[in-house]
Amino acid sequence: MKSQNKAYKYALIAVFFWSTVAAVFKIALLTLNPITLLFYASVSSMLILLIIIILRKQINDVLLYIKNNWKTVLLLALINPFLYYLVLFEAYDALPAQEAQVINYTWALMLTFLSVIFLKQKLTINDIVAGIICYFGVLIIATKGEPFTLNFSNLNGVFLALLSTVLWSMYWIINTKNKVEPIIGVFSNFIISVPIIGLYGYFTGTLQEVTEIKGIFAAIYVGFFEMGVTFLFWLNAMKHAESTSKIANLIFISPFLSLIFIHFLLGEEIYYSTLFGLITIILGLIIQQLKNKFS
Repeated sequence: MKSQNKAYKYALIAVFFWSTVAAVFKIALLTLNPITLLFYASVSSMLILLIIIILRKQINDVLLYIKNNWKTVLLLALINPFLYYLVLFEAYDALPAQEAQVINYTWALMLTFLSVIFLKQKLTINDIVAGIICYFGVLIIATKGEPFTLNFSNLNGVFLALLSTVLWSMYWIINTKNKVEPIIGVFSNFIISVPIIGLYGYFTGTLQEVTEIKGIFAAIYVGFFEMGVTFLFWLNAMKHAESTSKIANLIFISPFLSLIFIHFLLGEEIYYSTLFGLITIILGLIIQQLKNKFS
């Protein structure tokens, strides 16, 4: 299988699982605050990855990697899962699920543009046009059919959601220069980040006692399918990608799938503007995939 085809396969699997988690975020945040959700989800992710590492007999590889690359590991751990998910969960706590998840998915555009700066990748005309069209489709969804008003429900929440796109993009850009096997890299992040999250929650007094089992189950799901196993699929997609922008733009499929889960799990209404926005996003993706004779 060609490298780019492998990248598409891994990316689409990741997109599906990530499409389920926006609704689960809101379910968890009904009983947990953002830092508590982050802590239990991170612990869950660390444990499932630990099992995989043990089965693959890679504990020594992890220790060696951390020892030889501790500065990189610390930087990545601070960005993800700590800062990125803390900011993201705060955004979800402030915004409706439908709005927060769509704004967050604009990180793919941020990744494309930051890749030009940090990875020296070429930005084609198709990338620019597709980015504009896809982002306009996202605005249609997020504003319920009034994209030129930019009328979001909570300005602070919108800022946090946009900030999360910068953190997420920088994490992946740093990872493209990281030659370690994906599961070793991700697991190393959690080993370092979980104590940091716990200490942050303790000293800020924000790590709360859990009283409802529903919140714990939701946090475990987030740990497994948002932070943990799905990371490996996306990391492998990025490793095999011949074009970062083409893989990154696949993430725009996810908002529509996510809205379906939000509708059935949370009872949020799916508006006609969402369907029109989806058509706009798909149009942008098609344009992005077309061969650009000017590139």
